[in-house]
Amino acid sequence: MDTAADVDLAVVGGGFAGLQAGLTAVQAGRSVAILEARDRLGGRTKPGRLAGHVVDLGGQWVGPDHRRLLALAARHGVATERQFEAGAKLIEFAGKVRRYTGLIPALPTVALLEVDRTMKRIERMAAALAASAPWATQNAARLDGMTVASWLATQVRTKGARAMMEIAVRAVFSAEPSEISMLFFLAYLRASGGLEPLISVGGGAQQDRFKGGLHQLSACLAEEVGNGRIRLSTVVSAVEQDESGVTLRLSGGDTLRARRVVMAVPLALLGRIGSTPPWPALRAGLAQRSPMGSVIKCHVAYPTPFWRARGLSGEAVSDAGPFSPVFDGTPEGAAHGVLTGFIEGEAARQLTELSPEGRQEQVLRCLTRLFGPEAAIPLDYAENDWLAEEWSGGCYAGLMAPATMTGFGPVIRQPAGRIHFAGTESAIEATGYVEGALESGERAAAEALAALSLG
Repeated sequence: MDTAADVDLAVVGGGFAGLQAGLTAVQAGRSVAILEARDRLGGRTKPGRLAGHVVDLGGQWVGPDHRRLLALAARHGVATERQFEAGAKLIEFAGKVRRYTGLIPALPTVALLEVDRTMKRIERMAAALAASAPWATQNAARLDGMTVASWLATQVRTKGARAMMEIAVRAVFSAEPSEISMLFFLAYLRASGGLEPLISVGGGAQQDRFKGGLHQLSACLAEEVGNGRIRLSTVVSAVEQDESGVTLRLSGGDTLRARRVVMAVPLALLGRIGSTPPWPALRAGLAQRSPMGSVIKCHVAYPTPFWRARGLSGEAVSDAGPFSPVFDGTPEGAAHGVLTGFIEGEAARQLTELSPEGRQEQVLRCLTRLFGPEAAIPLDYAENDWLAEEWSGGCYAGLMAPATMTGFGPVIRQPAGRIHFAGTESAIEATGYVEGALESGERAAAEALAALSLG
């Protein structure tokens, strides 16, 4: 076999994690190739069009603590705009729609107090975890042996408080509380400073949007990497390691030889890439046990943002669904209005079988219950079913069921020979967000560069 390397570092995946890994290596003077199976960059971000404007069909928001993402935007002159939040919010609960202000919806007093106590308790539990090794925390095995649903069932007494916590879990994870381990839930919260920042607008992860969309920043990263180093529509079917490098088997029968590899694909997709020698047992097990969340993102345009005239922020949640949560997605300065929201968890798995027209009908029914008859007559509609995305398999991120984090989690950032692993799921900060993807790309590239310097 010819063991000469074509590049120092091959990166599999052209999302933000892979692009950042490639950029870090290029800046260190290394030769790089980035291989992306899709015909576009950006991973779980994606552009679309609605009422003549570009919208984000995937990742959209940025929080004040997402310093890497904000720095990338600043380097390229991409400005942010505040997420609109002025006015009252809406909640549909037990068949009734109510207005409320603040973080916690209007509930009977006992339930309201219990939501507050439960959130504070969860925040304390999350803060007690070791950020980089939650599986090593005291009581980790016990917490990893239960789902969020089972914890809520034993620790939260009122139906209203449990329902609010379940709505929050779906909004953050695009999954049912019965699907994820309590330890994973707490570790995810720990990576972003707690539950409150994850569900908040002002001061939280939904505080700002990028003018022109978040997706455009993948092109900005690609420009910094050098577009000539990036190959789209290139599927990596297998990797073969030996004592001097890695051979990547590509679509069309091509091969690429690299001294080191960064694998920047969702955990759940690793099993689609063959490996010689086989993937380490715990690495393969982690991939098998880390399914993606289930979400369909939808934008609905109206001639005007009519809800604002009624003193509403556009934010809404519903225990009946299937469209919840909802935000005001109106572009700054636009005459028309936009409501942006999500079909998540079990509802997404049910509605993925429908046509886009069928899903639109379900979304409009929900919005009409929440916002009134004006919501039944849209100007335009756009959606993206992330369950149907071949190279994502879902969104927002990979999940861990009980016994996964303690049994397999310790290998999440551990190299397999000459192959290093990136992806937002492996981030210590802002797990699940583009910020986490950037952090993971930096870290994986730094590992590879350190190994390359040793020969």
